[in-house]
Amino acid sequence: MFQEYDVIVVGAGHAGNEAAAAAAKMGSKTLLITMDMTKIGQMSCNPAMGGVAKGQIVREIDALGGYSGIVSDKSMIQFRMLNRSKGPAMWSPRTQNDRMRFGEEWRLALESIPNLDFWQEMVSGILVEKDRVVGVRTSIGLEIKGKSVVLTNGTFLNGIIHIGEKQMGGGRSGERASKGITEQLVQIGFESGRMKTGTPPRVDGRSLDYEKMEEQKGDENPGKFSFTPTSPPPVQKSCYITYTNSAVHEILESGFDRSPMFNGRIQGQGPRYCPSIEDKINRFKERDRHQIFVEPEGWNTVEIYVNGFSTSLPEDVQYKAIKEIPGFEKVKLFRPGYAIEYDYFPPTQLKLTLETKLVENLFFAGQINGTTGYEEAACQGMMAGINAHQKVWERDAFILKRSEAYIGVLIDDLVNKGTEEPYRMFTSRAEFRLLLRQDNADLRLSEKGHQLGLIEDGRLSEVYDKRRDIERVLEEIKSIKASPQDFNEGLGELNTATLKEKISIQKLLKRPEIGIDKLRVLDKDLESYFSDYNSAVLEQVEILTKYETYLEKEKSHAEKVESLENFRIPPKFEYTKVKALSAEASEKLNRIRPETLGQASRISGVSPADISIIMIYLGK
Repeated sequence: MFQEYDVIVVGAGHAGNEAAAAAAKMGSKTLLITMDMTKIGQMSCNPAMGGVAKGQIVREIDALGGYSGIVSDKSMIQFRMLNRSKGPAMWSPRTQNDRMRFGEEWRLALESIPNLDFWQEMVSGILVEKDRVVGVRTSIGLEIKGKSVVLTNGTFLNGIIHIGEKQMGGGRSGERASKGITEQLVQIGFESGRMKTGTPPRVDGRSLDYEKMEEQKGDENPGKFSFTPTSPPPVQKSCYITYTNSAVHEILESGFDRSPMFNGRIQGQGPRYCPSIEDKINRFKERDRHQIFVEPEGWNTVEIYVNGFSTSLPEDVQYKAIKEIPGFEKVKLFRPGYAIEYDYFPPTQLKLTLETKLVENLFFAGQINGTTGYEEAACQGMMAGINAHQKVWERDAFILKRSEAYIGVLIDDLVNKGTEEPYRMFTSRAEFRLLLRQDNADLRLSEKGHQLGLIEDGRLSEVYDKRRDIERVLEEIKSIKASPQDFNEGLGELNTATLKEKISIQKLLKRPEIGIDKLRVLDKDLESYFSDYNSAVLEQVEILTKYETYLEKEKSHAEKVESLENFRIPPKFEYTKVKALSAEASEKLNRIRPETLGQASRISGVSPADISIIMIYLGK
């Protein structure tokens, strides 16, 4: 009935879809197995992609040849570039999406890939021979052979849904949990844990009074995620902001005795940076209100996602409390919020390729590794799919460094530091964030995507043209001069220092008050010159000019760190024989088995002194 596949991907969420797409596009015969093919690419939580640091990840996936950016662009109903008031390292694209169209676009994209097959059923276990995965077993007893397997089970592994004192098995509202895989993996020797996440009520938008809320429009000139020729929507839908109050908090507190969070029913650790509403009012008692984002679910639906009101309190408490929020006085619920508790596997049990250390050719990606968020899952899926293909075809592993991508930061953090709470990406986690901006993801990564076979020749040629244009303008603005007689009047109007002599346009552009848009207004010849280049090129020129000194420092720092990355540690190195190592360092190094000194230096509990000792020992 089934051929032997090169790569079998279990789960068709954000991680599974990117894994299957990458492996199949690279040439592996790939099978994507999901419990329900109508739920492919489901946005289980809020209908949005990107945001702070997450938007950078989506652009990196796109630059490598993944689909998340394209699917987001095709289904977007609003676009905003967050943090525009801050430096470019913080600029983060975000789309509000049509939930139904998002899933539809994902399915259409996957079905267009020739090497990709589908099967609808629950996977109950993996097939293992001599510590190597050789396929999967389904709930009806089918055995499907595969040279590698990528598990992207999301919140489905022994998932339990909590609403007040009620609990039921499930991986998502209305969908059953996955049984059997955790138990088998633990028997093999894997360590597992429990985590929890939550979701807010969904409501009928026709029952809300938007006049009592603050309108949040999209950007006037909307951008997009993908570097391919996708188009932003001609019109955008607004979101709205409202706030809780003391009456809301009092009602919620009245239900705390029935809260699974507070009465011990939930054992799993929840996300620190996306707490439930009851957790917010319990932890931040000094605050008399909390922000609520009112987000439409799509173009042609009245369903609203109440972002900021995630809860697992009893449904009657939820309803009473939400009615006290301004604009929600006559609200009609579609369904209550709930918490979900599920199994995960601490990611220190993985290699940097996301292959498990215990079972060869078995890869984990997404929430099974303890992460939270569509974007974090999607990039792991892509990397697991790439590396599953590479392993099957005996090609070099594909690993992104911390200085190359947010994706590299995320995976390095997971594998070396692990996580005991749902891991979420932030710009602060990336020490080279000025190098890893969302605007230059194509320049950083598209060549790598092309080498893997995920980016076509024409697209790479466009990246080379863009780089050539940037370099040309950067060089030419050094020789184009601004004279006092031509510029001083305009500079005075901008409240910036006037010129005493001719200076280069490059020096003028370094001033914080002056951007390329201002230069175009100051001088007609510059307007004519800059009009020969597109906005993406000019944006790069401006950023590279203004932040030249900082960028050089960051590049220098990255090169110094790189020296440790090139210092490889033998796979069977015996740390216990190095007596000068601290006990904690020896234990953690033995467990994680870092491949390089750089990787070893980022393990929690391993000090710079420990690294020096290992370096000396290896030098002997």
